[in-house]
Amino acid sequence: MELIKPDTYIDFMRYRLPVIGVSTTLVILSLASLFYPGANLGLDFSGGTELEVQFNGAVTTTELREALSEAGHPGADVVTVEGRANTYMLRVNETSAITEEVQAAIESRLTSALGDVTVLQYKVSPGGDKISLRLSGPADVAVIRGAIEGEGDNGVSVREVTRFGGTAEHRFEASLVGVGDAVFQDLQATFGERAPAAPLRIEWVGPKAGEQLRDAAIQSLLYAVAFIMVYVAFRFDLRFAPGAVLALFHDVVITVGIYVLVQKEMNLTTIAALLTILGYSINDTIVIFDRIRENMGRYKDKSLAELINISSSQVLSRTLMTSATTLVSVSAFFVFGTSVIQDLSFALFIGISVGTYSSIYVAAPMTEWIDRRFFAKAA
Repeated sequence: MELIKPDTYIDFMRYRLPVIGVSTTLVILSLASLFYPGANLGLDFSGGTELEVQFNGAVTTTELREALSEAGHPGADVVTVEGRANTYMLRVNETSAITEEVQAAIESRLTSALGDVTVLQYKVSPGGDKISLRLSGPADVAVIRGAIEGEGDNGVSVREVTRFGGTAEHRFEASLVGVGDAVFQDLQATFGERAPAAPLRIEWVGPKAGEQLRDAAIQSLLYAVAFIMVYVAFRFDLRFAPGAVLALFHDVVITVGIYVLVQKEMNLTTIAALLTILGYSINDTIVIFDRIRENMGRYKDKSLAELINISSSQVLSRTLMTSATTLVSVSAFFVFGTSVIQDLSFALFIGISVGTYSSIYVAAPMTEWIDRRFFAKAA
């Protein structure tokens, strides 16, 4: 099926300057959006605790935010889960209910309560929901529990203390009430009969882990672009590589910019979408580049600008059909998918739409400019 006849000729390069101007403006605005309003970093990158809860009665997001603020969690995010009645995603910045001061106080109380028994190892989990102990001798579980719970501001809530390991080992693990559990208990106290019976899901990511994930995500994008540039340089020649990389940068930045402007959450799913966009965009660019190279041998008397017009016109039907088919599939995922799938499909829809024209109006003009600026003089 061909939407456009093979002998059609469209002078794409005639309109390259106004289109490039629009694209440059979009890229600048997208970069500016990273500073204001700024990216809405998800739990994967910013760290924090996330709960998914379903209430037994109608509850508004305003009520939830006020309840969380009064319970000591100001600035908490409350997101409605689409398709599920009275279900919300709650995100708070805290990852551990135990501060460093409380940890030191617990260790001091344990040393005093255990007497002659020495604490050989004292470790608090990053999520602040467990304390692991290794002692020099036997100890009473009740004594350990009392020392950990303490009193006042330095006290914590203990679920249970268990002993594990062989008889010669004196290892204990105390399960504490973490941030997620504390938030859930606050909700039950505030909303009473409307409160959920149990949380559907509790997850947490520490700030250091979030920072590492964020750095790894940026590195993955940079590595992908670098290897694509090397591939294009070897697959064609050096003059084609900068245009391909510029088109990839253009597609990713505009996608991220729109994502930020609508305040979609940036997480690992978003990075997966951006990597997919890189693959789709370079595939479309390679098709046009390959046709340009074929026509170089066929039309030796024509300039590169004319070859770009001829080649782009010849593959335009294929480009439109491929993009339209992909966008229909992505749209179906956006309409019928879950919230995670909807975020992924939203990013793909933007990236594919932008990538469809960037191969013609970003990658190709850049290649023509490099050829005219450097390679024509050399020839």
